[in-house]
Amino acid sequence: MTTAAPRSPNSARGLSASLLILNPKAGSMTPEIEAKLRKAFASSLTVEFDPRMDIKKLVGPTALVIVAGGDGTIGWVVRRLAETKHPLGIISMGTFNNFAKSLHLPTTVDAAIGVIKTGKPRPITLGRLNGRIFLEAAAIGLFGETIAAGESAKDQAFGQIAEDLKHFAEAKPFTYELTGDIRGSGTAMSLVFTNTTSIGSQMPVSDSTPEDPYLELSVHAGATRRDIAKRVLASIVLSKHKEGGLGQVFKFRKLEVTTKPKVRVYADNMQFGRTPATISAELSALHVILPR
Repeated sequence: MTTAAPRSPNSARGLSASLLILNPKAGSMTPEIEAKLRKAFASSLTVEFDPRMDIKKLVGPTALVIVAGGDGTIGWVVRRLAETKHPLGIISMGTFNNFAKSLHLPTTVDAAIGVIKTGKPRPITLGRLNGRIFLEAAAIGLFGETIAAGESAKDQAFGQIAEDLKHFAEAKPFTYELTGDIRGSGTAMSLVFTNTTSIGSQMPVSDSTPEDPYLELSVHAGATRRDIAKRVLASIVLSKHKEGGLGQVFKFRKLEVTTKPKVRVYADNMQFGRTPATISAELSALHVILPR
């Protein structure tokens, strides 16, 4: 469903001054919440989320964009707008909301509306893995296999989860070499490159936030299947994984990683081929509206 907005400076070109993207299938979306959002942003063009939409055809190049949906919807919008100058308002209505929580954004609708109306647009850091944007984290090895299996289970993709669990069970140590901001080598079960404090099902992995101008590398996150089980348990009880701390954590802006043998590489639950991998932190042109 689409609701027309009042005429604006962009109207002459058929473009709206602001855009509200709603996903009615988001986990916590209800008809009452949808009505509240439409009322709160009544002057915006309102559209239901469709991955085929072309935002550039709906609003001008610096128009306010507001997205209300789950992690997948928010990720889709951020990736599409990452190199634009749109201010972006986020209303998180997903299951885990790792990206929003790492930006200290509220997860209640009224508070999120308040931030969009009174907050300040700020640039954020996004990760890139072999040129492709990620919001939360990239992972090489066992940790990546775990996140992929968890995503398949959440989506109830039974054929895919069987394949992912097979990869998880077969994961073995690999040797790695790092060049770029960090130089080193060693043997690991996982290398995890994080932009948020938690990933997946709120598994704690670092202290990083997209407000920082860097990513963090954790060598010992996912060092064993037992460590991953502890992090899953920590996410269930909503506590920080403290035993052994976060292990060795290094801040960086750009890294190149090679491994022997070649290992599958994941970012935000999606497989992006195998190593070698280039991971970088980039300040986005996009500005997210954050609390003042």
